Amino acid sequence: MVVVVALGVALWMQLDDDRSPTGAIGPGQPRDRRDADTAEALAGPRARADLPPCPAAGPGHGPESLRGIALECVGDGMRVEVAKAVAGRTTVLNLWAYWCAPCAKELPAMAEYQRRAGPDVTVLTVHQDENEEAALVRLAELGVRLPTLQDGRRLVAAALRVPNVMPATVVLRSDGSVAEVLPRSFASADEIAAAVGPKIGVSG
Repeated sequence: MVVVVALGVALWMQLDDDRSPTGAIGPGQPRDRRDADTAEALAGPRARADLPPCPAAGPGHGPESLRGIALECVGDGMRVEVAKAVAGRTTVLNLWAYWCAPCAKELPAMAEYQRRAGPDVTVLTVHQDENEEAALVRLAELGVRLPTLQDGRRLVAAALRVPNVMPATVVLRSDGSVAEVLPRSFASADEIAAAVGPKIGVSG
């Protein structure tokens, strides 16, 4: 009995040590990206993917639910405050992962929708797996050049209460309010425009 109790205490202490005093995520817990995804390791994949930079901070503070969430921009490694990045602009957030087959079919449609909608809408994709290199490789393979955030902990989905499915799309109005959460996949830019347009008054 004493041995069992001792083992239990040791396990509890180990789990407690996995978290820093600030609540940071420790070993074995979800994280934004792998240790292997250093700036040096990602340089080649970033060059091949050739993604645009993530949106600069817009006017205002953005959605309250996203405040305090800072993620890495996959294209250049810069840190992005998500609420500020979507502030003051109509934004379509597309949540995906490199291993998700429906996501791979949908991403080119998202890119085409962005091309048609132009500056009236910002399509910002959110990669929800810690393997950032795989995300870059997948985007390069698909020829999709959209600004992308690295969110291995799925903080954006949690903040916006998105169902645990992928792909999923969240439509944000320019005032930061959520116009629609769409936990489904799209096969074409026409389908995206039909679902998104009425919510934000933008045709595409």
